[in-house]
Amino acid sequence: MDRYPPIADHGLVGDLQTVALVSAKGVMDWFAAPRVDAPSIFAALLDHDRGGHFRIGPDNEDVTYRQLYYPDTAVLVTRFMSPEGVGELIDWMPPDTSGTPTDRHTVIRAIRVVRGTVTFTLECRPRFDYGRATHELHLDDRHAAFHAPGIACHLRTTFPVERAGDDVAGTVTLNAGERAGAVLTVCAADGAAPPPAEEGRITEALWDAVNFWQDWVRTANYRGRWPDMVRRSAITLKLLTYHPTGAPIAAATMGLPEQVGGERNWDYRFTWVRDASLSVRALLDLGFTTEARAYTHWLSDRLHERLEMPGERLQIMYRVDGDPELTEEILEHFEGYRGSYPVRAGNAAMDQLQLDIYGEALYALAEGREIGIQAGYRSWQSTARMLDWLADNWDRPDEGIWETRGGRKDFTYSRVMTWVAFDRGIRLAEEFSRPADIVRWRGTRDAILDQIMTRGWSEQEKALVQHYDGDVLDASLLLIPRVGLLAPRDPAWLSTLDAMDRKLVSDSLVYRYDPAASPDGLRGSEGTFSLCTFLHVDALARAGRLRQARYAFEKMLTYANHVGLFAEEIGPSGEQLGNFPQAFTHLSLIMAANTLDDALDAKQGF
Repeated sequence: MDRYPPIADHGLVGDLQTVALVSAKGVMDWFAAPRVDAPSIFAALLDHDRGGHFRIGPDNEDVTYRQLYYPDTAVLVTRFMSPEGVGELIDWMPPDTSGTPTDRHTVIRAIRVVRGTVTFTLECRPRFDYGRATHELHLDDRHAAFHAPGIACHLRTTFPVERAGDDVAGTVTLNAGERAGAVLTVCAADGAAPPPAEEGRITEALWDAVNFWQDWVRTANYRGRWPDMVRRSAITLKLLTYHPTGAPIAAATMGLPEQVGGERNWDYRFTWVRDASLSVRALLDLGFTTEARAYTHWLSDRLHERLEMPGERLQIMYRVDGDPELTEEILEHFEGYRGSYPVRAGNAAMDQLQLDIYGEALYALAEGREIGIQAGYRSWQSTARMLDWLADNWDRPDEGIWETRGGRKDFTYSRVMTWVAFDRGIRLAEEFSRPADIVRWRGTRDAILDQIMTRGWSEQEKALVQHYDGDVLDASLLLIPRVGLLAPRDPAWLSTLDAMDRKLVSDSLVYRYDPAASPDGLRGSEGTFSLCTFLHVDALARAGRLRQARYAFEKMLTYANHVGLFAEEIGPSGEQLGNFPQAFTHLSLIMAANTLDDALDAKQGF
């Protein structure tokens, strides 16, 4: 087993409450339970020796590996091809649609041989609590029970396994047409052991999962030019959404570096108001109204719970259940992916002031009008009180969308989104005849626009820039035509777009900003930001630059991994960097595809 496979060499499986990564060689090297933001059980991706893993695959040196998803599902198939035979490992988690949080989660790993003979090796080495907790092993032929404080893992297999210290290992040789399997169940320490693994039960669970995912994705109304990538992105967003509350997380992982060997290694397993709010538009574009509605209800609850509290009306991020506590710690004992230290759990950025989140929140609530999400009196009261508060607080320096740790500034994007907050608030109040101080809101909205166009404009660059005290460009402003601050072909916007093309675009890939020109308080550099690349496509299409937009979109799709997934960034050699897969990237892919489809259709065969 390679010590650290490329970040992109993974597929994602999940049950709508937690997720796991499986490498292209059949190694489960990331899995946290009982919830996606819980301490890890397998984390070899962050420390090969201490993190723990669950491997099933042949030991031959002459094996070729291939990985794919069963069509339109989250069922992952890893194929092993050698001169002796061809085998397959099928990984999935039975979806839990109960809507009730549970501490019981199951990973099923089915193996079969389709040609010749293959010997599979199993290694199950859990390392609880990010590798900090010890465990006891109880082994009875085909049932291994790993017990750690507060949690247990039960491994049931259809073939014998044996003790390897406090872990287990085993081998099974299969001929063409033969099958075997392993079922890993995580539960509370005193939870009941699962039933024995049986081939019939495994097969039934497989087709239940296939039917669930195919039935769900079939409801998407996308009929555009890139159905496979759009459907894969939709499934990925679904996997990254905590079903009991409807809250999407930013990414499946923590600690994966934006620069290998660098310190930009964050925990993304939480719900950012910004990311999640923008996902509403992507979901609605595909017709997934249930998911969009669930998130808007979750967001309304966050606004209401701070109605009588002092200070900010929203925190920038929360746990999936709405808990605002995300205390950051450094896992000193983990070396990090390929030596990328420190590895952080939790996220200290939770306390940052990022005024743009109010705009994204109102953007989501306003978009929900399409599906009849009309604010009840309680929800509207929270929204109106928030906007009244924002009218007193919008003109403050903040940390900005990128959560820089280099001090607060007057970020232009933050002002853009506060403009959006008032603009959408006014529309909602007028459309639904809600009580509001519309005169004040309108005056504030207009003052923000005047400030953006005067203080946010750089004569040197002939563009709107990152913050008021410099001439640095920032790709977050690519959202301007989508949110309507400026028209897509407004001369000021087209000049800004041209400046970004000169300064931030590299072979169609887009950097967020230049850290060297605008220090962000962190060492090192980063790759191009995949969200921004898709936002660039969206902006180009809206500006009528369709040849450039389509070519950039098609090129960006080539950076997806072998199963259609994207991490946060693209490195200098085309490698994927950062946490994986990232919801921001996949939701922006959906938005860009829809915008580009509409623009191309309007050109009638362009």
